[in-house]
Amino acid sequence: MNQNPVMIVDDEEDFRNAIVRRLKKRGLNVIAADCGETALSYMESQPVDVIVSDVKMPGMDGIDLLKIIKNKYPASEIILLTGHANASDGVSGIKEGAFDYLSKPISLEHLIVKINQAKETIFRRLEKQKEVSFKETIKQKMIATERLASLGTLAAGVAHEINNPLAIINEACGWMTTILSYENMKDIPRKIDLDKALKKIDNSVIRARQITHHLLQFSRKPDCRITDVSIDELITETIQLLKKEISLKDIQISEQKSSLLPSIGSDPGLIRQIFLNLLTNAIHACQTKGTITIDVYPENNGIRADINDSGVGIPEENMDKIFEPFYTTKSPGEGTGLGLFVIKGIVEQLKGTISLNSKYGEGTAVSIFLPCLYQLEKKSKGVKNGKHTH
Repeated sequence: MNQNPVMIVDDEEDFRNAIVRRLKKRGLNVIAADCGETALSYMESQPVDVIVSDVKMPGMDGIDLLKIIKNKYPASEIILLTGHANASDGVSGIKEGAFDYLSKPISLEHLIVKINQAKETIFRRLEKQKEVSFKETIKQKMIATERLASLGTLAAGVAHEINNPLAIINEACGWMTTILSYENMKDIPRKIDLDKALKKIDNSVIRARQITHHLLQFSRKPDCRITDVSIDELITETIQLLKKEISLKDIQISEQKSSLLPSIGSDPGLIRQIFLNLLTNAIHACQTKGTITIDVYPENNGIRADINDSGVGIPEENMDKIFEPFYTTKSPGEGTGLGLFVIKGIVEQLKGTISLNSKYGEGTAVSIFLPCLYQLEKKSKGVKNGKHTH
């Protein structure tokens, strides 16, 4: 249990000091107050678990003090001290929420028992609150898991259904674009407007395909094909794929790669997608003339990759949502909100870990660890055979 102090409140100095001294000898953390006002002043600056207060005091009496404490500090417990002839004061205190009351002259052993009982009551109440909070957290996680399972099934069906009309739209758009390119069509009215409209259709088809692609990745995990992977080469390939966007924004890419960077056993296609999504996010987050730093180095039979950007960053209040599906900081129509969710799923499928730190207005740092799956397979086989691979 915690070590918050016990407070003795009594206007009789000799009695108060004697009780405090004797309780301290028993190892209790005790403080004293000579009146109700002093007690409340102490409680404003430090938590007090148990208050032992005399009922009869000049000014604010024990019952009034009890009412204020129960209103302002409901977690605290109050034990009242009454005279033999005033037991009714103790009963009134119980009705107002006091833990118990003792009659003067008091037995020190009896007082210590009551103090410990009050502390135990506080402890059990806190444990119960934690249990309720834990159950609520588990309940919410179960709801989220069920929602994601249903969403995955729905996403796969929606993606397949959308792909069919997309193919027809794409084919029709291509056909019309081809017709407009003929020599006899160059002078038709508003040809430029028609070309722009077809370009918008084409771009929208591409975006819709990206969404359905993400939905399919979200709804099912592709098989993992383990082979030797050069992270260095994959990053170089990814940067080349994004070269046009990098150039248009005049973004500076700084690569810091270890000279002893080994190949690892993993899936090159999945790793390529991780870096493609992460670097695309970093580019979109950066303003013109921004910077992206890529630091790759060996770590624990695997590879650690840190990607830092000088972009807009993510507000602190949104950090707990970044890996949730359909959450995005981009403007409406610019992002699906599935990118980081899919990346996290791929990283976990590859037995790796991902973490993200960001400060609004300063940028974002993503760190990914990808183990060598050959090593994990050897360890797994070693354990199954009753052996441990070192």
